[in-house]
Order: sequence, then structure tokens, then C-alpha cells
Amino acid sequence: MKTLYFDCGMGAAGDMLTAALLELLPDPEEFLKEFAALGLPGVRMEREKTMKCGISGTYISVTVNGVHEESYDVSEHSHNHSHERSEYSHDHMHEQPSSEHSHNHTHSHTVLNDIEHLVREHLALSEKVKEDIMAVYRLIAEAESYAHNAPVTEIHFHEVGTLDAVADITAVCMLMERLAPEEVVVSPIHVGSGQVHCAHGILPVPAPATAYILKDVPIYGGNVKGELCTPTGASLLKHFATRFGEMPVMKTAAIGYGMGKKDFKEANCVRAFLGESLKDLDAPLKDTMFLTDKVLELSCNLDDMTAEAIGFAMERLFEGGALEVFTLPAGMKKARPGVLLTVLCAPEKEVQMAALLFKHTTTIGIRKAERARYLLERKITSIETPYGTVRRKESEGSFFGENFLREKYEYEDIARIAREQKIGLSEAYEKIQREVEG
Repeated sequence: MKTLYFDCGMGAAGDMLTAALLELLPDPEEFLKEFAALGLPGVRMEREKTMKCGISGTYISVTVNGVHEESYDVSEHSHNHSHERSEYSHDHMHEQPSSEHSHNHTHSHTVLNDIEHLVREHLALSEKVKEDIMAVYRLIAEAESYAHNAPVTEIHFHEVGTLDAVADITAVCMLMERLAPEEVVVSPIHVGSGQVHCAHGILPVPAPATAYILKDVPIYGGNVKGELCTPTGASLLKHFATRFGEMPVMKTAAIGYGMGKKDFKEANCVRAFLGESLKDLDAPLKDTMFLTDKVLELSCNLDDMTAEAIGFAMERLFEGGALEVFTLPAGMKKARPGVLLTVLCAPEKEVQMAALLFKHTTTIGIRKAERARYLLERKITSIETPYGTVRRKESEGSFFGENFLREKYEYEDIARIAREQKIGLSEAYEKIQREVEG
């Protein structure tokens, strides 16, 4: 399945998502020429390579009549590393950074119907892209309507901010159509922390509109002060996400880094991974014999048992139904050499395995962890030979177009033949192999 995964560990903004998706294309410049041909009034989009924490990525610069949106921005309210901001308002005031940073320019404002007229009547886009753009804008308008307790029809968009946001939203929707993923998975979103300043006062992070958009979406705060996820970034992710969660198992074909403008201790970027993933990993797959399941790992440290006693305990654990039991050398308290004893078992065997560990070892504490594992489909076949029946374990499966096959004769049967024939294990194996191969 063609899968797109967004890593939003430093939030998301429209320009950062544009940059990340642009890096997934084999020819980004060709796309920028196509975007320029749309003829958005006064809009110019440029890309530049930049570095964050030693990582190379793309930064997208959007100007409207030669002016960057950040010129009208509220630095505390802006996305901490983007030229985009929460510029939407239900009145005719655009946000001012402060009296000493204010400017005397006069700007008109537009409403949602004006955006729709521009998109549907003046941009040469497919119907799908137009629908995506307007769906994203409706999410933004509804959120601002809720936050300001005003009808959607009264939500106004700042002139420069409008064209800046239209550019980002349009670019992302065009890129998503071109990449055409079958599934879009988005990580939990880092929204930032602290407070932001806007025309209406000091607001908590995430800002009310962003918080409304991100309802039912996994989000988290952190040590970074400021607004990391903007309404535009949140709306784009919510509109296109098939689901939110951890990165799926996938074979990556391309990785894009969309950089923000500012620098932090963390790499200031959105990452986009494009590749092939498997579906329904928690259940047997219809198109493959490659399986997954969950197992429990129980472990304890031992420094006061003999090797014989540990061996006896391992035998009892296997008899009790453990899937695997193994030991590793470990350095213990007071510089004592010891052993780490680990048991893998099915979840339903948890209590039984823990009881056996307490019964047959000297431990006073057992650690538990849930593990996921990949499995090849297994079966046991019996082969009749002149030396008796020999069992053979056969395992097979396919994964990402590759086939895997494992075959192994059961040790007990090979050992029995070696004892009966008074030969070595390797010679017994060779005899059986010759019989099988004819």
C-alpha cells in the first residue's frame, strides 16, 4: 500500500508541509513552475536549501507583492519557525505585534465566499484539488467561528495572510494529488507550550482555533515555548490524514524535510516519508504469509543461583509453555557476576510463567514488557526414512515482494539416529539429507 507518513515532532505549518512534500518529488522545480502558472495575484513561491541541526532540508518562502507575511506577524503568536501565522479574525483588525511594531498600511479583508470564488473561478486546478482546498478552509473558518463565537460568514481573512495561506494550502493539495498516497498516517502532533499574543489578548497554546481543529487528534506539549502547530497546518493534516499514530512498518522510497525559519535545539522540521506499507499488521495478512503477534517478555536478574539450578528452572519454564527461555551474563550490584533470565510467553501464560519464576528461582521481582514480533508461517512435516520417521520444521512467508523459506530437521530425531548408528550429528544429518534428495 502506498503510504505517506508525517512526523510532526516540531508541529506543522502550511509552508513546512509544502516543503516536505516538495522534497518527495523527483523534480521540485517543475512543480514550482506549474504552481507559478496558476497566477495567484502577486504571489511568488521560492524554495531554498537550508540546514537545521546538521540536517539538510527545504525552506519555502512565499511573498505577496514582494512582501513576506511575517512583516505583518505577531512574533509571539506566529508559528515559531514559519512565516505562517493564525491571521484569521472575525473582526476587521489584523493582529499587531505591539504599538512599537505597528505599521500604517491599510489592508482589505476577505471572507470564505471570496476564497471560494478565487479557487473555483480563477485557478486552473482539478476538481479534486479545489474540493480539498475548500474543505481545509472550511475547517479553519469553523474553528475561528467557534473560537470567536461568530458566524462563519463573519470570519475575515487578512489580505496578505489570505494569499499567503491560499498559496500554502493550494500547494499542499496539489502535491497530495500528485503523490496520490493510498494511506496518510500522521504522528501525534507537538503543539508547543506557553502563551501567544494576538489582537484579542494573551492566549494559551495551542490557540483556541488550533485546539478546536485538533479535537480527537493525538497532540502533546513540550519544552518548546510558542505555537508550533498553526490552524493551517492542523487543518491540512486533519483533512488528509487517514489515521493518526506511530509510523507504520513501511519500505521507504523517499524522505522529505520541510524546514521552519527559526532555530531550536531540536531539528526544526516536518518530515514526510513516502513508501510501501503493510496493512492490518495486528492480524494475519490476506496477501502474505508473513504474520505478527504479541508476546510478553518476563525477566529477572539472578546472582545467587547455581548453573544447575538455573538450568532446572529453564526446563520447568519450557514445560509450562514458554515460547523461549534464555540467559545472558550480567553485572550485578556489589560487583557480582550474575545472569539475566528472560522468558517469552503468550499473554495468556503470563501468570503461570510468573508463578514458575518465583517457584524455581530466587528472584524477588519480575519485569514485564509487551513485545511485537514478526513470524513466518510454520508447520511440521514427517519424512519416512530407513532410519525411522524424521520431523522437519518448515517456515515460509513473503514480505515486500520477497519470499522466505526455512527448513530444519528436529534435533531430537537427528540425535536419535546418530546414537543408533553410532555416528556424529553432522553425518546423521547428511544421511537424512541424501535420503530426502533421493
